[in-house]
Amino acid sequence: MLKLTKGQMIRVSGILTAAAYALKELIGYAAITIFLMLTVTVIAGAPTFKKAIGALRYRIVGIDALVTIAVIGAVIIGEYWEAAAVTFLFLLGDYLESRTIDKTRSSIRALLTLAPDSTRVLRDGVEVDLSPQDVVHGDMVVVKPGEKISVDGTVAEGSAYINQAAITGEPIPISRSVGDAVFSGTLIESGYLIIKAEKVGEDTTFARILQMVEEAQDKKAKTQKFLEKFSRYYTPAILLLAIVFYLATGDIRLALTLLVIACPGALVISTPVSIVAGIGNGARHGVLIKGGDIMEKLGTVKVVAFDKTGTLTVGKPSVTGIKAYGMDEDELLRIAAIGEAYSEHPLARAIVAKAAEKLGDIRDVPMDTEIITGQGIAMRYAGERYYIGSRKLLDENGIPYDKQEKEIADEEEKGQTAVIVATKDGICGIISIADIIREDARALVAGLKAQGIRKVVMLTGDNRRAARTIAGGIGLDEYHSELLPQDKVRVLGELQSKYGRVAMVGDGVNDAPALASADLGVAIGGAGTDVAMETADVVLMSAEVGKLSYAVGLSRATVRNMKQNISFALLVAGLLLAGVLVKTVHLSFGMFVHEVSVLLVILNAIRLLGYGRAKTWADIGGSRGVQL
Repeated sequence: MLKLTKGQMIRVSGILTAAAYALKELIGYAAITIFLMLTVTVIAGAPTFKKAIGALRYRIVGIDALVTIAVIGAVIIGEYWEAAAVTFLFLLGDYLESRTIDKTRSSIRALLTLAPDSTRVLRDGVEVDLSPQDVVHGDMVVVKPGEKISVDGTVAEGSAYINQAAITGEPIPISRSVGDAVFSGTLIESGYLIIKAEKVGEDTTFARILQMVEEAQDKKAKTQKFLEKFSRYYTPAILLLAIVFYLATGDIRLALTLLVIACPGALVISTPVSIVAGIGNGARHGVLIKGGDIMEKLGTVKVVAFDKTGTLTVGKPSVTGIKAYGMDEDELLRIAAIGEAYSEHPLARAIVAKAAEKLGDIRDVPMDTEIITGQGIAMRYAGERYYIGSRKLLDENGIPYDKQEKEIADEEEKGQTAVIVATKDGICGIISIADIIREDARALVAGLKAQGIRKVVMLTGDNRRAARTIAGGIGLDEYHSELLPQDKVRVLGELQSKYGRVAMVGDGVNDAPALASADLGVAIGGAGTDVAMETADVVLMSAEVGKLSYAVGLSRATVRNMKQNISFALLVAGLLLAGVLVKTVHLSFGMFVHEVSVLLVILNAIRLLGYGRAKTWADIGGSRGVQL
């Protein structure tokens, strides 16, 4: 038996429908006219009938069932033209819907096309072409100009300019050379690299982005869940209402028309199509939003709380000064570096880097090292117990620092962090460290306030003076300093009770408790960071914090789009119902309007794919990424 595609069905049934209409106008309902109309009904209605029967097996009464009942009823009462027109219009509408809704997934589909389909690996000194799935950890991957990187890894040889748009949304190529990290899905524009594979296959950052974007589409918004629940009861209710109308009026045409025009197609699709378009747009711009529920929440945030180090600042602080008491400065730096060697904190890395620069490789190993979260480190070295950290660490251990208080305060007044090295007898020295405020931080704060965010605050474990300097420099509403992780959670709770929904923005590593306790957790610089990818609700794949404003704007545009679609669908349904009751809307016209309304809802959602083309702060002298 010849099996037609949907496109072929439309072409055949369209020709037959036009012929049947012409014959109806010329010779009326002759046998040939009726035969053509019934043929159209069978050909165009077959997919709908099959879907209706399949759904009924699972006790689901959906749109297909309503249309099927209406068409069968029209044939029984001799309304052959109505039956043919309804089935053809429904098939045509379904086809156009699938084509146009596919457009809303274009951003996600574009991501899929960026996945590398082959790679080149050095095996026994010979270049071998492999599938990316066959690369193993430790392989040396060779990538040449114009080729895509297939693994996450570290550059072992060569240098190149890489387009990381697939990961971070930033189209400007960046330079990568020996020792730098690179990601799968990025493209070498010039130069060449030999990369040591560290993450391969499904473990790469790019593969995980694709997986999370696909999962995000399945995480439904609260509005979508309500509409789906509503439709489960609405459709059977319409069927029952049509029966009641028929019993009350005896008008079978009225009852059948009610079945067709009451199909909630536009209403049911109004939310998911907007969510898919919004998530796709975000993914294309390096903003990973993990589901429709997150998309809805993001646009209703009242307070945005930022971590400081690595979020509002670049996160690469450097040592700006060393002052020792009773010992040589180099010795003080060496002791501090020995203690901080095993810490992942940015301040610790700054001390270790400075020691390596001045003193070379330090191989000494401390004894009895204890990392005290939010305070610093305690260790035993060369028979002495050292404490390296903040005032709070000294206070907790009863170490006096009255004589050096003014010097510590002076450094903090300059916006610098004072890392104190001490023993039980007192302070051995002070290491001053400064971080750089991100270029787009001030523009971001201004952009968030312009978007109606009530409070923009900073939560940091740093000292009060350093926090005050940064908060004043970028225009924050308030700041909370010298906070331990549990203190950040407490402050977030206070902000939630006072203002409403709160988003916490951090790097996803040191701020995991705060990210988890906030209404929304936002991680920045998530490319290659496992904790950020898993913990946060929203991940800004690049370190460009200004994209948070873009994400908030996209969320609000998506929610507005959903509301527009829902309002339009309800308006059309109401007008059609009124038309049926006053007998000005018949079966085929009702189906035509229904399909047009569905298409208009989808086309409205497609507009979200163009979000972000408006001016940014860069256009008026600010930094990139903050949507006006």
